[in-house]
Amino acid sequence: MKRILILNGPNLNLLGRREPGVYGDDSYEAVCARIAAKAEELHVRVTFVQSNSEGALIDALHAAMDEQDGVVLNAGAYTHYSYAIRDAIAAIKIPVVEVHLSNIHAREEFRHHSVLAAVCRGQISGFGPMSYLLGLQALALE
Repeated sequence: MKRILILNGPNLNLLGRREPGVYGDDSYEAVCARIAAKAEELHVRVTFVQSNSEGALIDALHAAMDEQDGVVLNAGAYTHYSYAIRDAIAAIKIPVVEVHLSNIHAREEFRHHSVLAAVCRGQISGFGPMSYLLGLQALALE
């Protein structure tokens, strides 16, 4: 059974309360429940980690190298400027799929560029919680 880390960055714990017009009405717990249901359907074991701290996200990526077969990562705003997270992804040598609830390319100019994309297997954005399900499916079927 494949093991996939679902890694969420800053402010994602506020889903459902933070800018619902952009990020939707589903709570973080509801999104995780949808992912867990999809994982069961795909016969994949998922582990959830959310942190507002860049260092904790890097530590989770490092741990994933020995414990997981892949990572679905929503790094939040760190997507656009964290070279430290980029370097951690490059170092772990397991596939990482970058996901975003909103379409980052249709938002503010500073959100259009991802420093993580070049070291990720792929990027999925703009499909709300379905972005996570698509990322999970991509890793499960790989």
